[in-house]
Amino acid sequence: MERKRYKVTGMTCAACSSRVEKSIKKIAGVDRVKVNFLTGLVEVVGDCKDLDSAVKNAVISAGYGIEDDALSHENRPKKVEKTQGDDLLFRFLFSLCFLLPLIYVAMGHMIKLPLPKFLSGGKNAVTNGLTQFLITLPILYCNRAYFVRGIKALFRGAPNMDTLIAVGSGASVLYSIGMLFVISSAVSNGNFAGATKYLHQLYFDSAAMIVSLISLGKFLEGKSKKRTFAAIEKLSALAPQTALIWTEDGERVVDISKIAVGDVVVIKEGAIVPIDGKVVYGDCAIDESMMTGESIPVEKTVGDDVTCGTALQSGYARVRATKVGFDTTLSKMIRLVEEASSTKAPIARLADKVSGVFVPIVMAISLVTFILAWAISGDVGFALKLGVSVLVISCPCALGLATPVAIMVGMGKGAEYGVLIKSAEALETLRKATVVVFDKTGTITLGRPLVKKVLGEEQMVLTVAASLEKLSSHPLAKAVLQCANERAIVLQSVDAFQSKIGRGLCGTINGENCAVGSEEYMLEQNISTTEFCGRAKELQKSGHTVLFVAKNACLIGLLAISDQIKDDASFAISALKKHKIQTVMLTGDKLATAENVAKQVGIDRVIAEVLPNEKQSVIAGLQKEGNVVAMVGDGINDAPSLMTADVGIAIGAGTEIAIESADIVLMSDGLSGVVDAVELSASVIRNIKQNLFWALGYNAVCIPIAAGAFYPLWGILLSPMIGAAAMSCSSLCVVGNALRLKRFRPTSRKHIKKKKGTIVMKKEIKIEGMFCPHCSGRVQKVLDKLGLTATVNLKKGIAIIDEIDSDDAIISKAIADEGYQVTKITVKK
Repeated sequence: MERKRYKVTGMTCAACSSRVEKSIKKIAGVDRVKVNFLTGLVEVVGDCKDLDSAVKNAVISAGYGIEDDALSHENRPKKVEKTQGDDLLFRFLFSLCFLLPLIYVAMGHMIKLPLPKFLSGGKNAVTNGLTQFLITLPILYCNRAYFVRGIKALFRGAPNMDTLIAVGSGASVLYSIGMLFVISSAVSNGNFAGATKYLHQLYFDSAAMIVSLISLGKFLEGKSKKRTFAAIEKLSALAPQTALIWTEDGERVVDISKIAVGDVVVIKEGAIVPIDGKVVYGDCAIDESMMTGESIPVEKTVGDDVTCGTALQSGYARVRATKVGFDTTLSKMIRLVEEASSTKAPIARLADKVSGVFVPIVMAISLVTFILAWAISGDVGFALKLGVSVLVISCPCALGLATPVAIMVGMGKGAEYGVLIKSAEALETLRKATVVVFDKTGTITLGRPLVKKVLGEEQMVLTVAASLEKLSSHPLAKAVLQCANERAIVLQSVDAFQSKIGRGLCGTINGENCAVGSEEYMLEQNISTTEFCGRAKELQKSGHTVLFVAKNACLIGLLAISDQIKDDASFAISALKKHKIQTVMLTGDKLATAENVAKQVGIDRVIAEVLPNEKQSVIAGLQKEGNVVAMVGDGINDAPSLMTADVGIAIGAGTEIAIESADIVLMSDGLSGVVDAVELSASVIRNIKQNLFWALGYNAVCIPIAAGAFYPLWGILLSPMIGAAAMSCSSLCVVGNALRLKRFRPTSRKHIKKKKGTIVMKKEIKIEGMFCPHCSGRVQKVLDKLGLTATVNLKKGIAIIDEIDSDDAIISKAIADEGYQVTKITVKK
């Protein structure tokens, strides 16, 4: 299947976007079409011989312009909006210069304003009428675009908003021209009273007022709509235009487009990172708030990854580019926001269906209104007034804007908080979620397990376990190897190595059969676990994962491994419960370990000891129970589950495969983003419903009033001028309501703010020997490797850690091994 994106010009309302969509769908081989009226972007997926040519021909035949969209910064919708806004403002101001004298001539007598003698009285009725006509002509010419587009659309059998304006104001002008002949006849026959009466039936002022107010409304609407692109503009502005390249001859400034993968870029204090890459020299602190929503700068040193668009707050670094241009994380974020904004939520289908038939129905109502009013009143002028009012008050602009403006603002707000939503459908579905399923390792926990206890003869147990685990990529293997490395264990070569996924490992070390794994794995290998069974259960109850280690079919010891729970996990679970969402932990870990973690964070239900290939079935089972399921994960083994769930949410620090499989990506590593996404979903869908109610309700109420349905009872009528103003106001109300989403602030941010005022016990480590960001970066890495949540302050020469029950001796030794001295460790509030 080929996927293409285009920029379609000339769409002025929802009927236009519906027309474009129908025209493209008629092409043989086209599988899917997405048209965004707000941005003018069209995405086409299909499999036909010459898709590009076929799509362009279809759009042009439908009466619209089309060009390729390369997703470049120069091709952003904001630039188009600016040009259209300038044109509309000029049209209105030009029209106003003629409109004011026209109103004076046509309506001045109503408020006793004096008119020149050559325009006053029945004798001068023809002169007055011709003057109105001549003043109206420049206004109509300036706004001729409505007539050109509207009449063309009418002849193609696809009337749109411009058609309603053209027919309404055009009918007023033609009727008024006809009345000029009637006035001329009356004057020539000496019927000056009749001429004065007919003069009051001229509608040149109405026709001019309609197009002028429409231009003003469109200008204000465009100005408001432009604010919906603020998120994309802000993201686009993050990428610098130039960068410093490091060469053998020194530094040189190059255009951002000239950077290639492998180039070394120099990043100095205060600069924006222009590429994705790895630090190859230096130490620095990076502000990643625009990417992750996290305000605390992150220390970076050699080997660490940096992301395009982040800001270097302090230090100096040279970064080797791994991704440039459109491949950077920032460019992917921009594309995700743009593409998601182009998608349609299921709730938008009602608006699409109505938009497709709305204009023809309105024209039919207008015609029926005109015929009935003429037949009943016998006054063709009165009938025309009602017919034109129906046309101009019913333009479907508000209907077409109801969904896309809310989605655009919502997606942008999500990106601001580090929540990337790939489609409007996922956004709507998440609001309906009844169950959120969490993976444990790397999702609820940090995914950096540490060996906390070794039972048995330490050197023998670690030698066997680490020698086997070095051949595994399991997260627990890293913990075992780290522990062995810290204790200077010499690893042995392994022969006849075998691995059973999710169970354990075995092999031959120096001719002896060795194994490491779960209790079930040991029993499968006919190894008795009785000796350590009781202690293992105690460790599991306290939240440890236990690995059994055996040699020559005899158990020689245990390794107790535990992972740290993320700081915001408890808050996220609690917040989801307030939204009446059930939480489930789905893990391959032991039930006792999983239940201990679940108890700490408040998870409702635990499904443990599930193999990677079984997770997908569990998700499907929850769906069969009638639940709308959201799955949160980070690993490769979570990808099938993320795709099976109604909404897949990937932790941004997870694997590429998990991120690609998910519907929503959290750029930060915390779980607060899940709550942010749920709350944003509810806010956006509520806003869309409000917009649709306003757009549809407005037409449901105003069309009968404009048609004179209430005139016989209460004498209520709407003039065409008021109708034009009301139509513009309806669009402004819809856009203005959508822009309220810019004030959206998730409870997680309020929680973080409140948390600053609470008293939290911490440890302060006084460290001597740190002289530069490189030093503080090394200390930070040491503390991270120990699984501690730490912040290193170079100026004060201290490190603050959250874990007050941590082992001071291990911390001091690890820091000393890096060449720094711990002089004091104290517990502080």
